[in-house]
Amino acid sequence: MRQPPHVLSGLGLSLIITTLSAQAAGLSAEHKAFGKTNDGTPVEQYILRNSHGLQATVITYGGILQSLMVPGKDGKSEDIVLGFDDVQGYQSGTAYFGATIGRYGNRLANGAFELDGRHYQVPKNDGPNSLHGGPLGFDKRVWKAQPTKSKDSVGVTLTYLSVDGEMGFPGNLKTEVTYSLTENNELRIDYKASTDKPTVLNLTNHSYFNLAGAGNGDVLKQVATLYASQYTPVNATLIPTGELAPVANTPMDFTQPTAIGKNIKADHPQLKFAESKQGGFDFNWVLDAKGDVNKLAADVSDPQSGRRLQLYTSEPGVQFYTGNFLDGTVKGKAGKIYPHWGAFTLETQHYPDSPNQPNFPSTRLDPGKTYTQSVVLKFSAR
Repeated sequence: MRQPPHVLSGLGLSLIITTLSAQAAGLSAEHKAFGKTNDGTPVEQYILRNSHGLQATVITYGGILQSLMVPGKDGKSEDIVLGFDDVQGYQSGTAYFGATIGRYGNRLANGAFELDGRHYQVPKNDGPNSLHGGPLGFDKRVWKAQPTKSKDSVGVTLTYLSVDGEMGFPGNLKTEVTYSLTENNELRIDYKASTDKPTVLNLTNHSYFNLAGAGNGDVLKQVATLYASQYTPVNATLIPTGELAPVANTPMDFTQPTAIGKNIKADHPQLKFAESKQGGFDFNWVLDAKGDVNKLAADVSDPQSGRRLQLYTSEPGVQFYTGNFLDGTVKGKAGKIYPHWGAFTLETQHYPDSPNQPNFPSTRLDPGKTYTQSVVLKFSAR
């Protein structure tokens, strides 16, 4: 947010001139080394900036959104995504902070699916199920990167070839993910993929957001609106039952602005499935926008800092998760501790376990077809 001009002299005048010069420069980008993996593979960091103080940092390990600096109503910027200061934190971490998820985001029942009469098995890494593509999904791979630029944005395009049989999935899959930052305070994520054999695919970004700043308490007072009149109920292992249930008269009703913590401890069996001790949200909401990226899907704001996040997506669903498994033992960036309910996710997606749910939208990708997905995160302060 720009401050009104003041007549200053000396150092103050220099500061104003520097700020104006930065604003005139508009969008900028740089990249540099970000350490190495345990096996010595170099990891790069790409930093995207606009003239309004928004800064997005992406690393090639895991296609991860490592940092997102967003100004509040006081003009002060905070990093609003959880994560780590080095590659080793992400290598050893199990929370998927900021990661590109694949091949299959969310859960597959029993880690298995059938395609054209053939059975495929993905390693189980979430009780009886597989989660986010198995233990060595896209979040644990080093991607290739190329800076991008248009008249409206600066960005980076990440590419990864997932070979036939990786984590049990069929087909050589070429995946491309582009992060783009605009002067309109929008961070856009565009996905594209193709395969040489029939396969299933469900890509997403797993950023954990705390609009007050990562590590600055919990998100229970932050206010969410999810433009979704239905959700997909789950069983005790968080696999959808196949039903599309109304959110009305349940704690899952965020059709009007609602504090995240208002109903998080409600006595409802679904909340107990998501977090058995205290309750929590970890469900797929069926978006009313039905894949129209021009329609608002979610809107979350922090009353204290004024930061606001608006989500637009071409996907039919979004997983709203409240960091139920954060237990106050994870030390993140700048040594900050990430508490229980210390963040929320907005994972745009097809529905969980879709290959095993005939009534859900299909996640099948065939040779000659191109998978595409677009996500827009728009930031403001009020």
